[in-house]
Amino acid sequence: MEELELKEILRMLWDGRRIIIVFTIILIIFAAVYSCILQTPKYQSSTTLVLARVESSEDGSSTASVTQTDVTMNQKLVSTYSEIIRSKNVLGQVIENLEIANLTQAELRKSVTVEAIEDTEVIRITVSTEEPEYSARIANEIGKVFSEKIVDMYRINNVYTLDQAEANFTPYNINPVKYIVIAFVGGIFISCAFIIIKNLFDTTVKSAEAIEKNLKVPVIAQIAYYDENIVKKGGKM
Repeated sequence: MEELELKEILRMLWDGRRIIIVFTIILIIFAAVYSCILQTPKYQSSTTLVLARVESSEDGSSTASVTQTDVTMNQKLVSTYSEIIRSKNVLGQVIENLEIANLTQAELRKSVTVEAIEDTEVIRITVSTEEPEYSARIANEIGKVFSEKIVDMYRINNVYTLDQAEANFTPYNINPVKYIVIAFVGGIFISCAFIIIKNLFDTTVKSAEAIEKNLKVPVIAQIAYYDENIVKKGGKM
């Protein structure tokens, strides 16, 4: 294996340009077909919940009064609540309420993402399924069931729906442009790497200049090679 200069590398890549072009085009076609035809579209819907504290006023009516202590407590509860949302207790009740016979708790758990908005008391519940309306219904039902469970578990009513989930008819996982760009860059990189590595391990002599460079001796003559069969077919013998 020999060291290659930049000029030699560029020559190798130029000589192998057909390989680079063909391989890259094949990857681009595969990426486009996979993204547009083979990949199953999935749809996301999200509902957001906010934690607050409801206190009773002197006349008995409920008013929303949030103190710094409440905020601190709620922020600590966010991570706990996030785990409760994805618990079997909540998800099992959601499946039962929506009468989803063909969906298990494990499958639903994989479809649910819970994230706490940083430095806030807001929790976002996102559901991903193959049906837009299905995702929205499940997300809203999870928020509803979770709120009811919190009342039973903690004896407090501090979870409120900030935004209801709505059906989103644009699949989040279908992005042909993204896949095509990745295939384009990957095709060029892989094919170029293949050509360079192939030439690094190729010990055959391809030019007089290579002999002079490696053996440090001048080439004073070259003998051309003629294939006898080719010459005969050409009618020259």
